[in-house]
Amino acid sequence: MDYEVIIVGGGPVGMMLASELALANIQVCVLERLSQTTPYSRALSIHPRTLELLDLRGVKQEFLKRGTPLTTGHFAGLDTRLDFSVIDSSSNYSLFLPQSETEAILENNAVRLGAHILRNTEVLSVVQDDEGVEVTAAGTKGMVRLKAAYLVGADGAGSIVRKQTGIPFIGHDETLTAMQGDVILKHPPALPVVSRYSEEGMIMIVPLPAAMHRVVLIDPHRSHIPKSEPVTLEELRSGMLRILGDDLGAGEPSWLTRFGNATRQAQQYRERRIFLAGDAAHVHFPAGGQGMNVGIQEAFNLGWKLAADLKGWAPPWLLDSYHNERFPVNTSLLHNTQVQTLLFGTSFTSSMIQLRKMMSDMLNVPAANYQLASRIAAVDVHYDPTLPGSSHPLTGRRLAEFQLRSEQGDVISSFELFRDGSFVLLHLASDEKMNICQWPPQIKAFSYTLADRSTVDWEDVHTVLIRPDGYIAWAVSRSESDHIEKLRQGLVHWCGRS
Repeated sequence: MDYEVIIVGGGPVGMMLASELALANIQVCVLERLSQTTPYSRALSIHPRTLELLDLRGVKQEFLKRGTPLTTGHFAGLDTRLDFSVIDSSSNYSLFLPQSETEAILENNAVRLGAHILRNTEVLSVVQDDEGVEVTAAGTKGMVRLKAAYLVGADGAGSIVRKQTGIPFIGHDETLTAMQGDVILKHPPALPVVSRYSEEGMIMIVPLPAAMHRVVLIDPHRSHIPKSEPVTLEELRSGMLRILGDDLGAGEPSWLTRFGNATRQAQQYRERRIFLAGDAAHVHFPAGGQGMNVGIQEAFNLGWKLAADLKGWAPPWLLDSYHNERFPVNTSLLHNTQVQTLLFGTSFTSSMIQLRKMMSDMLNVPAANYQLASRIAAVDVHYDPTLPGSSHPLTGRRLAEFQLRSEQGDVISSFELFRDGSFVLLHLASDEKMNICQWPPQIKAFSYTLADRSTVDWEDVHTVLIRPDGYIAWAVSRSESDHIEKLRQGLVHWCGRS
């Protein structure tokens, strides 16, 4: 084998996965056809759950240095904003940061951890057998053949990995398209963000670095144009005039593009030794800035599972759990983007305007706003228990950051326990019986007490087993009659050992 894992695609999903694997000392190579990070940035937001995951690994500060925190988001561009500030998270905001910068940070981190990046390398074929996966690619030095135990396709909507593996891509093609232009505005709007919806169409304008603005619009007169047809500056300005009444002196475009509402999902995310992640696994209308975020969250879900298998301690069901856990999450994602598409651009009528106003008014109800904000932020994601008996209410939930106190009185963040990507066994009950237990080497065991009074749902926890991706695998209540035996059940299930 040349590598243990080959990743096809060096966007944010591929680079995040490479970082996770390299952190676990897995020999990983990323194959990317581009010579350098693309300067174009489809994604502009890193949402709260993604920021939490980056925080688990101690790299969030690198992103904060370059991005701008925003405490609100949107659903279908409705007037009432989603309030991220009320989410129970130390990252209760989204981070405004161009995708190109996100990719660059993630690539630097992957290289620092030991991942091998091969750019100017276009994958031509992928073949797997019982022993591994062989990739044929064209690189700067001609044809190259590489073999690995596993391969992950993170190579976008047109994924050659998905196509050559024969995984069906279920859904529908585009029925409408929108335009996007990154331009200089000679007469920028007074407000930093513009969002307008009328019978003439929909427009959003946000500021970008280097005095640029992003203009996104759905022009009902042009929404039937195929995505493949290039956008012209005149077309963009004409739409701005029609919808906004002013083209704001738009010119000097750095990027003009058209995108559609094609919505598809791979029928399965795993085919033996090949996995799919990011846009290779699902495509949708880019509503709410969710696409890149869910792809990065998939990388966190898959990375430690591949590492566990390659190191020989994964239970036999673990690799299949990647599809079983993420497929329902992304099905929900496709549903919410389809609803947003309906509200965004399918009917520019007085009835639709009234429907949008009604929904916007409903978002003034805190509970309704919180529900949608949690969904866009992905902090509502939880995984169903994989074993009968794992009935503690924390099981499957995400780990939010809280404070822990050591026996010596030192206070640390719960996130600090996850820097090396291991399973964490966190004991909170000062039970002396725990001191004589021997834990598997893939688990880092810690004894602390709660230092944060806000963690009321943790007060009955004796010990908890937390996955490397920050979700609760197994929790043992203080009321259990035999804490050690209950904990042993969880360890055997998740780690194959007691």
